[in-house]
Amino acid sequence: MKKFYISLLGSALLSIVVLGWLIDAFSQQTQTPHDEFSLQSQMINGFSKHLANVATSERAAYVKQLASDFNVKLDYKSNESLALTPPLILQMHAQSGLILEDQQGFYMLYSSEVLSPYHLSMRLDKGVEADQRNDIILTLLFYAGLCVFMGFIIAPLAKRLTVLNEAAKKFAAGDVQARIKVSHFTYIRDVELTFNRMASQIEKLVAENKLMASSLSHDIRTPIACLRFGLDAALETEDLSKIQQYLGRMENDLDHMESMLKSYLAFATLEQNANQLTYSQTHLSHYLEDLLTQLSPKIETSHLKVQLNSSDDIVFADLHWLARAISNLIGNACDFAKDTIYVSAKRDEHYLYITVEDDGPGIAPENFNNVFSPFFREESHRNRADKSYGLGLAIVAKVADWHHGSVSVSKSTRLNGACFTLKIGQHHDT
Repeated sequence: MKKFYISLLGSALLSIVVLGWLIDAFSQQTQTPHDEFSLQSQMINGFSKHLANVATSERAAYVKQLASDFNVKLDYKSNESLALTPPLILQMHAQSGLILEDQQGFYMLYSSEVLSPYHLSMRLDKGVEADQRNDIILTLLFYAGLCVFMGFIIAPLAKRLTVLNEAAKKFAAGDVQARIKVSHFTYIRDVELTFNRMASQIEKLVAENKLMASSLSHDIRTPIACLRFGLDAALETEDLSKIQQYLGRMENDLDHMESMLKSYLAFATLEQNANQLTYSQTHLSHYLEDLLTQLSPKIETSHLKVQLNSSDDIVFADLHWLARAISNLIGNACDFAKDTIYVSAKRDEHYLYITVEDDGPGIAPENFNNVFSPFFREESHRNRADKSYGLGLAIVAKVADWHHGSVSVSKSTRLNGACFTLKIGQHHDT
């Protein structure tokens, strides 16, 4: 919008200056005083010729008689009464005379060799109606030109606003893929880009909500069916021991449902944290060592060995959410590793790279792009992590996106299992 404001102001000032100059030049060329008072100029020349035949002592009275006969304001005065510069006095001797203006209007001064050192002075009557008509025409021309200039500036804006309005209507009608093709020649480029980002974000949220609803309705069927089976069995039997057994299973199913709902609701509200990141810095190696210490109970329970290879660089990020992402990667490795997990970390000028490798079965190449989608789980891995709902890696992808980074998976060349690489932007001057 700043570009638009500057262009609008600059065009307005330029149009005012250019139009004012053109109209002024046109007015001076078409309506000069000499052209307007050409008749009076001929009259005063005629009077001077008559005075040439009149004695000097009688000229003043003769001028009064001419003024009365022709109904004009005519005077005969000495040149010494004039406070004029030499160039203006010379101009009095020109055929058209010298035209001056005072508070009463215009008046003409004329002299010649015959009249010198005297001159004729005649008051000029200017047509008021003609002046007003010309002023109105020039004013209308000025505003018309100004409107044309402003139209050239506002027309592209109106066109882009129409494009924005049409895209917004399509989006409001349910077409979440509606986007604006951003033009380089637009005043509202920032607004168009913001609309596209907003539309992309909403489209992603709508897709995730649909996917979450579909996945939840699918995953919750199993514990509900187990609850129904346990309840029916408990109602049909009179054996207290079996009833207790069924109730115990039903309690486990309820716990499973509660855990599932908590995970789904936590993921649904995860995007609210995108604008609440709190950045701080720490030493990378010490940060990862503390994180592995916190995860040691799960690592020891899985009887795994973890190797850490980290530089001692300074890392700048939201340390809470970065820890959440790394914990998810290491936790995922614990679920599938056979014996060893390898964690490495380094950074360059722009990014921090954290790699987590394991010696498990790995990820099928065709699922490299799908594994970070919410609620995605490989069929061969469902039994390995029965409490997983396909959200851990999706959270990692979101954390990476919040930090202007990314996450990817490949096959580990070191351990032949999965290799996850988390890339976090480092734009702070550390």
